Amino acid sequence: MLIVHEGVKKFPVYERTDLAPQMRRCSKSPPANIAEGWAKRNFEKEFKKHLGTAIGSCNEMEVHIETARDLGYWDKEFCQSLLKRYQNVGGKLNNLRENWKTY
Repeated sequence: MLIVHEGVKKFPVYERTDLAPQMRRCSKSPPANIAEGWAKRNFEKEFKKHLGTAIGSCNEMEVHIETARDLGYWDKEFCQSLLKRYQNVGGKLNNLRENWKTY
């Protein structure tokens, strides 16, 4: 999340009201949804719903990262590093959602 917040500062001024705020919001969504879901872990459906939202936000961030790369705002290596992080987190969240009772 912090890397995204710092990284969008490099965007052109005209993107600071469009893509940058969306990426900042999206980067905060997974941890917030995990926390809210964990508070409701005794209600399986609610817990899994929040994990699903967090997974969706990870997927959304992947698209935003690719957009920033394609528009030339971030270099390929930086984007690849971020993509790996979000793919890793999304995969772990999916595993948790499928096997949450064993944790």
